[in-house]
Amino acid sequence: MKQDNPAYIPKVPGLKLGAAGAGIKRTDRDDLVLIELPPGSSCAAVFTRNAFCAAPVTVARRHLAHAPRWLLINSGNANAGTGQRGMDDALQSCWSVAGLRGGTVEQVLPFSTGVIGEYLPVDKIAAALPLAIEALAEEGWGRASRAIMTTDTVPKLAHREISLDGRTVVLVGMAKGAGMIQPNMATLLSFIGTDAQVEPTLLQELLAKAADSSFNCITVDGDTSTNDSLVLMATGASGAVVEGGGANLPIFAVALQAVCDELAEAIVRDGEGATKLMRIVVEQARSEAEARNVAKTIAHSPLVKTAFFASDPNWGRILAAVGRSDCPDMDIDKVTIFLGDVCIVANGGRALTYTEEAGQKVMAETDITVRVVLGRGDARQRVLTCDFSYDYVKINAEYRT
Repeated sequence: MKQDNPAYIPKVPGLKLGAAGAGIKRTDRDDLVLIELPPGSSCAAVFTRNAFCAAPVTVARRHLAHAPRWLLINSGNANAGTGQRGMDDALQSCWSVAGLRGGTVEQVLPFSTGVIGEYLPVDKIAAALPLAIEALAEEGWGRASRAIMTTDTVPKLAHREISLDGRTVVLVGMAKGAGMIQPNMATLLSFIGTDAQVEPTLLQELLAKAADSSFNCITVDGDTSTNDSLVLMATGASGAVVEGGGANLPIFAVALQAVCDELAEAIVRDGEGATKLMRIVVEQARSEAEARNVAKTIAHSPLVKTAFFASDPNWGRILAAVGRSDCPDMDIDKVTIFLGDVCIVANGGRALTYTEEAGQKVMAETDITVRVVLGRGDARQRVLTCDFSYDYVKINAEYRT
């Protein structure tokens, strides 16, 4: 199930990353990342909708409009549920970066991930910052992608190279996330850089659209994090301009969507304790929102997820999830459900052609598609999820030990 990312990751001209070990939770690994953008760069971001959003999310939202030059990311501590002190600590970390790099505090966006409810060790971060600065390099993606990990088992990286106006344009992204994944905007943490030239308003529109059909369509456990953040940075170093109505726009949008899709799938594949990837596809719904709701009801069901872990073709659990998805006026006689290519439900009950042997064969696979045809419209939506294993409980039971 777990898949390592390709070794080759291109540079994003003008964008530098540096990692260091601050000893925030562990002393045997990097846990601090600094990203530096050149002057004139554009930056867009989407954040969690959790009402108890972390202090760094609040600060980053405020600073986003001030032409950010630096992103400061730490793992091991979420700085969430920490009240006013958490806000002060997030700002203090921004001051530390600004003081060392000669910028303003508003030009720094802070991001944190890890344990909720503990105060951020700002002294450790300040002490490690010079090492992160010393490590700044355009080749820093690999080391940075490992430094932001928490319960992840592999770093998550994706890239695309496209041609715009005869120039090669690069998009590179990294993400972390394996648990507390049911994004209501993006994912736990993800950072994407490009050397295209895109003004901030259009960059924001492109990011929001890409996130909605990728990161917003994944779930591991149905929990939305307090710290979810997705950032898109454009240095403009290639000189290739992406603008509304221009020929470059659809090419760039497709590449951005591909990077987001790949990172989102990597998160689900690396879900805590996951052994299987499930694609829940809902078709012929009245709206995309309805299709997504039905898909997520299936994807969130612990009974469905544990059945997949056991490779048990207990199709009744899928049927029950569809039935309780709050889909008004559902005509069950029109609903058809497939497990892979095997029809399991038709005409309001078990399909006459279904056999337990056929269902068992599909359930033994590690990549499985569940397709639900509602027979009530033209809308379609896909949600990615994973199974629940013994290890999911173990990882989360021991998270703070």
